[in-house]
Amino acid sequence: MKWLRKKNNHQPSLSLEQQRTEKLAELGAQLWALRQEKGLSLEQVVVLTRIPQRLLQAIEEGNINDLPEPVYIQGLIRQFADALGLNGVEFSGTFPISSAQLNPQGMGNTSPINQLRPIHLYFLYILLIVCSVNGLSQLLNNAVLQASNSQNQIYPKQKSLVNPEPTQPKDSLKVQPVSNPVDGGQEGQVVQIGVTLKASSWIRVIADGKTEFEGILPEGTHRIWKAQEQLTVKTDNAGGVLMSVNQEKAKEMGEPGKEEEIRIAAKPNVLR
Repeated sequence: MKWLRKKNNHQPSLSLEQQRTEKLAELGAQLWALRQEKGLSLEQVVVLTRIPQRLLQAIEEGNINDLPEPVYIQGLIRQFADALGLNGVEFSGTFPISSAQLNPQGMGNTSPINQLRPIHLYFLYILLIVCSVNGLSQLLNNAVLQASNSQNQIYPKQKSLVNPEPTQPKDSLKVQPVSNPVDGGQEGQVVQIGVTLKASSWIRVIADGKTEFEGILPEGTHRIWKAQEQLTVKTDNAGGVLMSVNQEKAKEMGEPGKEEEIRIAAKPNVLR
């Protein structure tokens, strides 16, 4: 008789899946009630937790089939509870992930590996996030380095234009004829040139043997130089440079894309 009474008092145990479903329905109902009490909509909770609305709704309605693996369900419940002001870790800890949480009597027989498995999954999830962020950061750094290297490759080409060979054939130079250039240094005698850039070009200007400017001028730039004896203007893009002598009408120095050098010597008794 005693054996029969013990058998009748024994309650049939639910499966792990059934207990998860019941616990999810219980926790979801509590979260729904608390959300209603705080006057929050699901859309507002989505903003707070960054969890898709369909997953929040599945938690509230207890639809375990619409949710991911149990370990992720526990994490979603924790975030949901935190957003509503609860202790998310304590609240979500009642949701069963392994059989060890459902049968405390059998805790002594549970292997340490089964107890630590959810923690390992959390660490794996965090590790995946960290690796993804590091990978994205590395890609961005590589893109910046490639862009920097491509710009550095442009500068040597420009440098070759800024420092052309000093020796030039005499017949390639355009020299304005002057009378008595030796006397050009006398008082009151001066030569003036004005340069207007039609296109960005490299220019070197030498006044009385001294380099006054050497570099690249952008399109639209207008500059004026003066000298007592002689001015020399050299460019790598003659068609992009308009030059006027002593305020006369400006003319192109030559053909586009070609190097050109022009020397202007002062004439005596030219200035007023």
